[in-house]
Amino acid sequence: MMRQEWFDEARFGMFVHFGAYSGAARHEWVQNYERLTAEEYRPYVDHFDPDLFDARALARRAKATGMGYVVLTTKHHDGFCLWDSALTEVTSVAVCGRDLVREYVDALREEGLRVGLYHSLIDWSHPDFTVDWNHPRRGDEIERERNAGRDMARYREYLHGQVRELLTGYGEIDYLFFDFTYPEHRDGWDGKGPGDWAAEELLALCRELQPGMLVNDRLGIPADFVTPEQYQPTSPIVKDGVPQVWEACQTINGSWGYHRDNHDRKSAEMLVRMLADSVSMDGNMLLNVGPDGRGAIAPRDEAVLAEIGEWMRLHRDAVVGAGHTAHVPPREGVYTRRGDRLYLHLFSWPLGFVHLPGLGGEATYARLLHDGSWLRTSVTDPGQQADYLTPAGEAEGTLTVHLPVQRPDVLVPVIEITLASS
Repeated sequence: MMRQEWFDEARFGMFVHFGAYSGAARHEWVQNYERLTAEEYRPYVDHFDPDLFDARALARRAKATGMGYVVLTTKHHDGFCLWDSALTEVTSVAVCGRDLVREYVDALREEGLRVGLYHSLIDWSHPDFTVDWNHPRRGDEIERERNAGRDMARYREYLHGQVRELLTGYGEIDYLFFDFTYPEHRDGWDGKGPGDWAAEELLALCRELQPGMLVNDRLGIPADFVTPEQYQPTSPIVKDGVPQVWEACQTINGSWGYHRDNHDRKSAEMLVRMLADSVSMDGNMLLNVGPDGRGAIAPRDEAVLAEIGEWMRLHRDAVVGAGHTAHVPPREGVYTRRGDRLYLHLFSWPLGFVHLPGLGGEATYARLLHDGSWLRTSVTDPGQQADYLTPAGEAEGTLTVHLPVQRPDVLVPVIEITLASS
């Protein structure tokens, strides 16, 4: 079986950013953005108290939303680990006595979901991690002198050791999201490239320990899939003529970690459109939630996920196992395809008709997917006189689907078209 077969089938996953920054409640990069010292950041670590973190509830929420996999931050850039690492004391086990990675992995397996782990290549808490242009202390000139005493070789050993812990201590892992590589020189500081991580050796370690696991592209070297972040591609991703496996990672409100005061939120309708858009281009969408400082999904996020879940309950076939088609969609939406079924996701609702060029000889049946209700169709014949039931002006072979005036009360209406067997 191809490594990414399950991934291509699932199409939709949940990203979970949770850590010490969740209690700060103002973005997972708060230490960086506010240039906090280790001492200034430490209270968020010391007061990490995930008493409402319920991995089983999280797994059930993902499954009810129509997602096939979940990806949890094992460690973000601040270095705080959510598992019982033997290589550091900066862990959830040391602070609150809980191995949250263990709880999470067990819960996902109970629900039949694929297990994904996020792991930061960066660690601002490690004494040998050199200050660079992404580091919170990049404004301190004294750090240039201190860098001379730091040893990235020791840090690489630590990084590889923690990855080994994660890939040997929790059974089969399906997916690993490394984050991230930034080789550019900026503002007088170096960045970090593949050599800083010993990326080839690290990827080889992943292949050795978890040969069936997907690995993303953020080691700075080619791996299994590419990860556009916070934007939507406009066509299937192709590199040197080869189609790429890809996943758009997206937030609900622009922040990955819990951000109490950020209300710039995407609607459930917009997120469903983004999901359909991704699948129409043979991509996946990984939608993030940031549990609050106690580990609970915020009510506002829960409400959005519930709306999406209801849409997925009715339209699952248009997403899961679906993908790109060579058919050119009309201006009103995008197509996804699954076997002999073509799905038109209508981003705008036209008056009376939607015209589908080239489908006149292929389509055998059309219905609204949410309720299975039949839709009348007609095929343009240039020799036929137009009347109110046979629209004029469309190219020969255009399939016209006749629609009710009232738009269905779903986030994005979908027309399912059965195609004749070729």
